[in-house]
Amino acid sequence: MTRGILIAGNDSPLLTAVGAEAVKRVESYASALIPSLVSSPERGSNPPPKQESGGSVMPLSWNPASSISARTLVLAAENRLGKINDAILVCLPPAVFKTTEKLTPEEIEFFVNNHIKGWFFLIRELIQYFRRIGAGTLSFVAPEVSFEGKNVNADLLGPPTVASFRAFAQSILSLSANDPFQLMGFTAPEAGPDGEFVEWLFKVIDEGAKKNRGRWLKFSKLKFFR
Repeated sequence: MTRGILIAGNDSPLLTAVGAEAVKRVESYASALIPSLVSSPERGSNPPPKQESGGSVMPLSWNPASSISARTLVLAAENRLGKINDAILVCLPPAVFKTTEKLTPEEIEFFVNNHIKGWFFLIRELIQYFRRIGAGTLSFVAPEVSFEGKNVNADLLGPPTVASFRAFAQSILSLSANDPFQLMGFTAPEAGPDGEFVEWLFKVIDEGAKKNRGRWLKFSKLKFFR
């Protein structure tokens, strides 16, 4: 049976690296991207990222702000893949370097709807799906968040967004002991895509060791090559 892999998150080098590693295991995988509509002095205003329709990626539509869209996404992934065996959620939101007076209500609302509420909707649907089929792996991928230090060019929305994702994922992980599928959290390097990190992530998923269930796992090159 073909392995079905769903990868979701905002368009980022890390998500691309996860996809590149996925195609070493399957012919095609499903991908859903969070739109990128927030502007900042460095980024400008960007349209939603485009996904290639050919090759090894099956692009799926997703409006994170809609609970119905989350349900539709899971159904579409199941239809395209035959079955979702592994869902990998990559939380690496774009940085918004602005002073508070220049931060608009629209930007705040976009981040809350797409990078916070959207994850809640999708995670809920995926948990219901994996409980229904009684198998699978749900993986949360996010960087560590630090609120220490002073920075006049601080990223105002990225860190609290990631913190929300990690807190919600932690609550899910702590309640996963009796679930028939495996849930794990992975701490990603802050520097961005790391081929060794992504290779290690899939190695852990492939092994499916019970000792990793319900835990946040931090990448260590020393441990990986031991």
